[in-house]
Amino acid sequence: MPFVKVVKDRQYFKRFQVKYRRRREGKTDYYARKRLCVQDKNKYNTPKYRLVVRFTNKDIIVQVAYARLQGDLILSSAYAHELPRYGVKVGLTNYAAAYCTGLLLARRVLTKLDLAKDYDGQTEVDGDEFIVEDVAGASSAFRCFLDIGLARTTTGARIFGVLKGAVDGGLNVPHNCKRFPGYDAEDKEFHADVHRQHIFGQHVADYMRSLQEDDQDAFQRQFSGFIKAGVTADSLEGVYTKAHAAIRADPSPKPKKEQPADKKPKRFARKKMSREQRVARVAQKKASFLHKVTNQ
Repeated sequence: MPFVKVVKDRQYFKRFQVKYRRRREGKTDYYARKRLCVQDKNKYNTPKYRLVVRFTNKDIIVQVAYARLQGDLILSSAYAHELPRYGVKVGLTNYAAAYCTGLLLARRVLTKLDLAKDYDGQTEVDGDEFIVEDVAGASSAFRCFLDIGLARTTTGARIFGVLKGAVDGGLNVPHNCKRFPGYDAEDKEFHADVHRQHIFGQHVADYMRSLQEDDQDAFQRQFSGFIKAGVTADSLEGVYTKAHAAIRADPSPKPKKEQPADKKPKRFARKKMSREQRVARVAQKKASFLHKVTNQ
C-alpha cells in the first residue's frame, strides 16, 4: 500500500479538543489524579485525603490535601526548611530529612485532629515495616493515600522516606516494603537494618568518610555546609535522633509575626493619580518641551 500523507484540514481542527491546561504544561497526571480523588458514592461527602509529596532543588513539600469542586483544600502541611528549628541545619533534601518532614506532618495532622494521644506511631525507629491499626475505643486512624505526582517510583527514592516518616508518625498510609531502601528484588527480602541506616543518614556519613579519605579538597567543597555547622559523620545519627524527639515534643508550626496595625503595605506599582494631577503633568511636559525648543 502506498504512503498516503494525512492532511489535517479544517474539519479536523474544528473538532480538535485541547487537553487540560496542566496536562499541556506537563504538571498533572490526570489518569492517576482521578483515582486518587474520586470517592466512593456510599461515603457521600467524606474527603479522600492524599499525602502529597513534592521535591524541589532545596526543599521538600509535604501536604495532606483533599479535592473539592472549587479546587484542592489543604488540611495541613510541613516543609523541610522548618527542620533547622529541630536541629537539622544541613542536608535538607536527603532521605533522612525526607523522613523527618513526613514525621513532622504526621504529628502535626494528628495534633490538629486531637488524635496524637491515641496514635503515637513507631516511637523506636528500626526501619522495619509498620502498619497503623485502629485503636479500640478511640477514633479510627487517619487514612490517606500517597500522591507523588510525576516522580518515578524507583526503589530507595526519597519520596518513600516521607512515606515512612508519615507512617511512623501515626498516619495510616497503604504501602508495602518493596520500594524502601534495603529491599532486594532478586531475593525478595527486605533488610530493615539498611533502611534504618538511611533514616539516620548513615549512607551520607559513609560517603563523607570515603570522600574525606580520597579527596580532601572535594570533601571541603561538597560538605562545606556540614563543616560550617559543625556536623561530622560520627555525629550525624545523633542529630536525627534528637530531631525525631523534638518533632514529637512540639510539631506545631512556627507562629507568624503579627504586623503592626498602622504599617502600610509595600507598593511596587505607581500610585494612581487624580484627574487634576494628570492634567498638571501634561501641562508640565508641554512647558518643558516648549522650553527646549525655544533654547535651541
